[in-house]
Order: sequence, then C-alpha cells, then structure tokens
Amino acid sequence: MIDYESATSFLDEWGTFQQQVFFLLCVFIVPNGFISITIVFVADTPAHRCLIPAHINLTAAWRNSSIPLEEDGSSGTMVPSQCFRYKIDELLRFSERGLMPGIDVNLSDVSRESCLDGWEYDRSVYTATITTEFDLVCDNSWKNPLTSSFFFCGILVASFISGQIADRYGRKIVLFVTLAVHSLFIFLQVFANSWAVFCALHFVVGMGQISNYVSAFVLGTELLGPRARTIFSTIGANLSCDVGYMLLPLCAYLLRDWRKLLLCLSLPGFLCLPFWWFIPESPRWLVSQGRVKEAEAIVRDIAKRNKIHPPAVIFHSSEKEPPKERKKRSNNICDLLRSRNIRGISLTLWLVWNSLTIGYYAISLNTSNLYGDVYFNCFLSALVELPAYILSWVLFRWCSRRLSVFSSLFACGVLLLFVQLIPANLVLLAITLEMMGKFAVSTAFAFVYAYTAELYPTVLRNTAIGACSTASRIGSIIAPYFIYLRRYWTSLPYILMGSLTAVTGLLSLLLPESFGRPLPDTMAQMQHFPGCCQKTAYTVTKTDEENPDVLNLQVLNEESTRDPVIQHISS
Repeated sequence: MIDYESATSFLDEWGTFQQQVFFLLCVFIVPNGFISITIVFVADTPAHRCLIPAHINLTAAWRNSSIPLEEDGSSGTMVPSQCFRYKIDELLRFSERGLMPGIDVNLSDVSRESCLDGWEYDRSVYTATITTEFDLVCDNSWKNPLTSSFFFCGILVASFISGQIADRYGRKIVLFVTLAVHSLFIFLQVFANSWAVFCALHFVVGMGQISNYVSAFVLGTELLGPRARTIFSTIGANLSCDVGYMLLPLCAYLLRDWRKLLLCLSLPGFLCLPFWWFIPESPRWLVSQGRVKEAEAIVRDIAKRNKIHPPAVIFHSSEKEPPKERKKRSNNICDLLRSRNIRGISLTLWLVWNSLTIGYYAISLNTSNLYGDVYFNCFLSALVELPAYILSWVLFRWCSRRLSVFSSLFACGVLLLFVQLIPANLVLLAITLEMMGKFAVSTAFAFVYAYTAELYPTVLRNTAIGACSTASRIGSIIAPYFIYLRRYWTSLPYILMGSLTAVTGLLSLLLPESFGRPLPDTMAQMQHFPGCCQKTAYTVTKTDEENPDVLNLQVLNEESTRDPVIQHISS
C-alpha cells in the first residue's frame, strides 16, 4: 500500500505549480456558479393579464373593466385576475348598447372565460423570458417549476455516472469533456423554439454542470497539499462559485432577453478549454490505479516547476509493482454500501446532502418572490454567501467537522421556522431572517463537499461525492415545488424547509470526525460509524485489498489527545 502523502511530502506546499492549479481550477468553477441559478431570470413570471385583442371594438371604459378583480392570497388586496377575463361577446353587447360598467351593469353577474387570445405581460423588468415566450402561466404554470426540475434531473443522472467514470478514466478528461458539453448545450438553448426543446437541452446542461464541478473539486483536493487543499475546498471553490452567482444578476440586468443572457453565459466555458495544457491528471488517482510511472512523471514535473530536486526514488520499487498473484479489484458504487461502517456513513451523508440542496436551492430560487427588486435580491442572496464561505474556511481550519455541519444546518432550520412567524407588515425583517438562513445553509454546503472528500478513500472518493450528489438531487428536483407551494399557503415552504434541515442537523452528529486526519487511500483507513460513539482514533496495521471488509485495526489511545471532539466525547 502506497502512502501518497508521505511519498510526496518533499513537494512545496504552496509553490508555483500549486498556485497555478489553484487559480485555474477556481476560474474553472466560476461558470458553475451562475448556471444552476440562471432559471431565476430565464423563467421568471412577470405580472400578466388576459390579452384583449386591439381589433375588438370596445369602449375605453369596457376595455379597462374587461379583467375581473381577485383577492391576492399573500396581501389580501384585490388585484386584476391573471388567468380570466369577462366574456368578450357579452362585453361587446354592453359596449354597443352604451351601457357603463359598474353603473348600468353589475360586473359580478358577467360570465368569465379563460385567456383565449393569450396574455399580455409586464415588460418593465424583462424583455422576454421563457415564461412569456412559451406562455407558462395559468393552466401551464406547472411547467415552470418542472423546467428547473429537468435541470436537476440531469444533475441526478450525471451524479450517478460521472463519479464512476472519473474514478475509472481519470479526473482531467471528465473535467474538460463536461465543460465543453455544458457550454455547448447552453449555447444551443438560445435557439430553442419550444418549451420541450428547452427542457431537453436544460437536462443536458445539468448533467454537464455537476460533472464539471465535482471533477474540478476532486482534482483540486488531490493535486494540492493539506493546507492548500483546505483553502481550495472551502474558500477557493465556493468563492469561485459565488463570484459566478454574483455576476448573474449583473448580466441579467444588462441583458433583459433570456436568449441574449444564455448566449453571454455560454462564453466563459469555452474560454476555459485551453487550460487543458496547464492542469495535469491527479497523480494520487494514477497511483490508486497502479499507474505509478505516470504518477512519478507528474510529481517530478511538479517538483521541477517548483524548483525542487526530487529524490531518486519517489515510490518504493515494491510499491510500483503489485504482487502478480493479487488480483486487482475494481471499485464501484456498490462499495459505498458493502460494509456496515461505510454503509452508515453513506446513508447519513445522503440524507444530509438531500436536505442541504432542498434548503439551498429553495431559498435561492425564491429570490424572485421576495419584496423589492429581483436583481438586487438575487445579488444579496449571492452576497451573503461570501461571509458564509469565509466562516466555513475558519471552521474547517480550526474546528470539528461534525459539530460545524450540525450547527450550520440546525441554525438554518430554526431561522426558516421563525420566518413564518413574522407579521406581514415586517417584510424587511422576514427577508433578513431568510438571508440569515441562506448564510447558514451556504456555510454547511461549503463544508459538506470537503467533509465528504475527507471521509472517503481515494479509490472511492469521486464515486462517493458523485453518489452523495446523486442522493441530494432528489431534494433539488423537488425544491422548485417547495416554492410552488406558496400559491396555497405562503408559510408552508418555510415550515417544511425549516423542519427538515433542523432534524437533519441532529442526524449529522452520527458522522465520524475527520479533523486532523490524513486523507484515507483505502476503505480500511476510513473512520468508524457512528462517530459520536467513537472515543478513540485508529490506524490501519494491515490491509486486505481483495476484501476491504476484513479490517485489522490498531486502536491508538494517544490520538485522542490531539482531537478536540474526541476529548469532548470522552469527558
């Protein structure tokens, strides 16, 4: 078994190579920040009412009274109906006879009909969205949240397969192929001539987006040293995503047409493709695949670029050639449930990821429903993530992983439960609490990727993160419908999201602690589950690669003195 960390310890922690890879991978992640939230502007529903064709000969009084008034569920005021109008035939008869609405005719007695001639939309905020172009309102309003769900279904499918592909064929090739795919299909969406075509393309965009992000995240985690890895996996990757998120409302404000907006957002991905010649494959992954010579070549190139003289032998010769009689075992997604220990970790993490995506995306997609300017609200929603990611780095650097995830999730749940208790006239207070909830869930989201990467071994890391992302996409698929429930009761989304995240926060305490531990390379090196019952740390003294369930572990009581979480539990 190769100890990769020890074998490559001679490399500079923050040399020229690490700085270059850190910067390039952060730039790579920026487009992922705006792709998943683009639908906030592309599919937003502006104010609308039934269209009264210009050729219909109605007097001004009857044209102005052609739309019935209905009570608004959220404010309780009377507003023009968005889905019905008075029957045009009856209005024409009244108009021709010279009768006046409300004086000669009681409007409550006039029959209604649906918007047979289409709708007219408020163009003050958007020139065009897919909602206005494909009329995704009234009887077709169910298609609007389904549009987002198609994107997250693409993420679900890709999460299931991309991790296994990257673990089998390499991080680098998946990184660049998926970047090209999601940039190309965003460009093709510009030419979509129907809602069905747009959704089909949106599905593929979702596949490319999550595959690209996970590959970039794992590649950075494996290429960088322990300290740089912590910064990249918390601040670097997440701030890069947030930069893209903050650029989205600016682009949407300048480009009010959805086609022009998507065309603009497809360009950054194509500009990143030349990075192929500057980002290498993960040597850690190559070693795990037995391709030690290729890994050595990359490590020596890293040393050369950092102006470090490498040792004559980086990996021992006995490590380079595995015993011929030992049959190489190919790991797959089934290994995540193979033993009781890894099964407990996997199931708990799937629940945590699922609740996180529900909370994060539901709050993010809800920005268009908040009081005030939609562009400013979206920017504010992105802005609160900046301190959240900085806090996640501080917590990740010095605090317990398990307690940090618990506190963030639980705080988010409590804040969202308080939102529905705020009186309707205190709108700004409600928005403040919702943004604080976004802050808390963003902190947990920034944490969970890095935490998951630390819990799983190299041979399964990409597959594990992909599987966690797969499980979480059930939440992201239904997240748009959490917002859709506002139509029936404004407080219902907050009650559901708050309860779910708070309970999941409590469940996260079952996870093992990885603070201060080296990255495991094999399944035998994983921590015990449940972590809250583990009073001592351990290390591997013998590994059976043919049967990873057979573990011979030596308990190290002295390790507990270096782990603050273990100290707390032991006391």
